[in-house]
Amino acid sequence: MSTAPLRDRMVSYVHDLQDRICSALELADGRARFHEDRWERPGGGGGWARVISGGKVFEKGGVNVSTVHGQLPEKLAARMGIERADFFATGISLVIHPASPRVPTVHANFRYFEQSNGDAWFGGGADLTPYVADADDAQHFHRTLKEACDLYGEELYPGYKKQCDEYFYIRHRGEARGIGGVFYDYLRGTPEELERTFDFQQSMGDAFLPAYIPIVERHREEPFTEREKKFQLLRRGRYVEFNLVYDRGTLFGLETDGRTESILMSLPPVVHFDYVAPMESNESESTLMSWLREPREWV
Repeated sequence: MSTAPLRDRMVSYVHDLQDRICSALELADGRARFHEDRWERPGGGGGWARVISGGKVFEKGGVNVSTVHGQLPEKLAARMGIERADFFATGISLVIHPASPRVPTVHANFRYFEQSNGDAWFGGGADLTPYVADADDAQHFHRTLKEACDLYGEELYPGYKKQCDEYFYIRHRGEARGIGGVFYDYLRGTPEELERTFDFQQSMGDAFLPAYIPIVERHREEPFTEREKKFQLLRRGRYVEFNLVYDRGTLFGLETDGRTESILMSLPPVVHFDYVAPMESNESESTLMSWLREPREWV
């Protein structure tokens, strides 16, 4: 086992994962390439924002890494339920918005947080937001994440799947953002337990590409209807609502003086907010909306 501090090894891991994910997404797109911006945070640290746009497959997406440190704002510490102290945080966060409604939007985040008082934890997860009801895609995504969880305990996936369903829920709409995945946070422990959790974190990060890329490859050449595109733009509106109203990562980034462009990279480029928009105009939409209102067990 490496003798380097855990946080340094996590920094190295998220940079390596960023490289691997960006390379795979560029290959899947076949045309667009990621553009990288490096930024510095007032107060300590910074990040590497990589954004892809105008691609053959991906209309907009970002795969961002940040490593920030400093004094945690008092209000944020209170909201997080932790003691105010100097903090260090590193992680990778990605959101991919495909052009075709036949290809789902995907989000993932894998992070590590520690404080000068000795407190430390891991968090993260991945979730899928489709626009066409495809049970095979949902089962593949969940099965791949479950297999990564099962390496560290068969009890993990059911609990983290439930947390994902609860977290990515748009309360004012009475529906989920997508068909879920896994979500976990505040995974604390002894130094030995944190080492095992770091191994688990890498297992989850490594599962992202095999969970998502086969779905992209299955659907990227499929034709789509005008209504399917319209439905995608309406559902993107729900994505915006969740990210701006409920998302912890958005709040943390903004309140710790992160780079605004990188934080709001998760928002889709084109969205429709029609008044009382129909969401069940055909069988696929009705099926998908039933999944969003009542979470399903996919594996």
